[in-house]
Amino acid sequence: MSNENSPRYISNLTRNTLALIMAGGRGSRLKDLTAWRTKPAVPFGGKFRIIDFPLSNCVNSGIRRIGVLTQYKAHSLIQHIQRGWGMFRGEFDEFVELLPAQQRVEESWYTGTADSIFQNLDIIRLHKPKHVLILAGDHIYKMDYGAMLAHHVENEADITVGCIEVPVDQAREYGVMGVDTSNRILSFAEKPENPDILPGSENTSLCSMGIYVFNTGFLFEQLIRDHDTPGSSHDFGKDIIPASINKYRVFAYPFRDVQKSGKQSYWRDVGTVDAFWEANLELIGVTPQLNLYDKDWPIWTYQEQLPPAKFIFDEDDRRGVAIDSLVSGGCIISGAKIRHSLLFSNVCVDDYSVVDSTVVLPEVVIGKSCNITHAIIDRGCKIPDGTSIGINAEEDKKRFFVSPNGIVLVTPEMLGQFIHHVN
Repeated sequence: MSNENSPRYISNLTRNTLALIMAGGRGSRLKDLTAWRTKPAVPFGGKFRIIDFPLSNCVNSGIRRIGVLTQYKAHSLIQHIQRGWGMFRGEFDEFVELLPAQQRVEESWYTGTADSIFQNLDIIRLHKPKHVLILAGDHIYKMDYGAMLAHHVENEADITVGCIEVPVDQAREYGVMGVDTSNRILSFAEKPENPDILPGSENTSLCSMGIYVFNTGFLFEQLIRDHDTPGSSHDFGKDIIPASINKYRVFAYPFRDVQKSGKQSYWRDVGTVDAFWEANLELIGVTPQLNLYDKDWPIWTYQEQLPPAKFIFDEDDRRGVAIDSLVSGGCIISGAKIRHSLLFSNVCVDDYSVVDSTVVLPEVVIGKSCNITHAIIDRGCKIPDGTSIGINAEEDKKRFFVSPNGIVLVTPEMLGQFIHHVN
């Protein structure tokens, strides 16, 4: 993010930009967490959902014309946006529009990231933006898009790709860029076996964040050309970007924190059970990389009115306490011990239970004398009295999903419970 003395680049540049957030992903690597919800709708950080981070970045950057493209199991995502993102003023041409897959152009659903934008070209044309900012709806980060737009304009670029620096042994999971000293992109390979090394580095690759700035006319031309190309997968990383590099001005925008000597800024792809658990528990740290208490860059969300968290009983073997933890509104810790855990809203933990190193999603009830560690408890679970989770891996595997790193994912269905409320 820009430092306090730098311009925020709001004015005409961000006002004339349309942001499109691709939020239709299945998120299958999150296993049962996305059985009934799309990945951008997955709760994160105690009271937010993943989609709140790119939406908040748009608002904080001065971009108030936003489209959210939905497809897979989008009901809870749509409901969340309708409840929590209605602060925009239509008379000032501000909006968050929901753009579900609706076969506007042809009789098919969205078949790729580029196709999802192509099928909405008529809607984009109505808004007449000068630039289109394309965002992934399933990553956790804070970013001033105004600075990226300014970088795009100053380079007279046709496309600018937001990028992060990733250790080369992890870069095979990303789109990897080869760049020159001016950050002009010379090559782009989606999930390559042998990733290019960043100039001046020995073991780091430059990888796409799934964030793109396009000049609107150029975007239209490339999407129409791609649509008419036989065999194309209609994907930005696999088709649009590689086909543009040799003919047009395509630049990388390194996402660095100027307040920390240009170091890599915080960005997390919480796409696996292990990554989701780890990113949530990072927030408990004394000085976490992602500061949710930042008044200069707040994360906005649907704000349910809840009573304060309550901790009751103070007996030697029956004391309601939370240590090294985050506990959200509406929680009741009744004679139980919470350690190094994150509790979302309206969680109840009953007498003599111990919850350690665990992420507990909203509306969970944990019974008496439970022992839970290194777990993710999905929304609406009712954990029976005396249950142990995370203690015996072989027993856990019989009932629950156990990740490669030993994190136990528990959902209502795994407990034989079938909840009817929206996730």
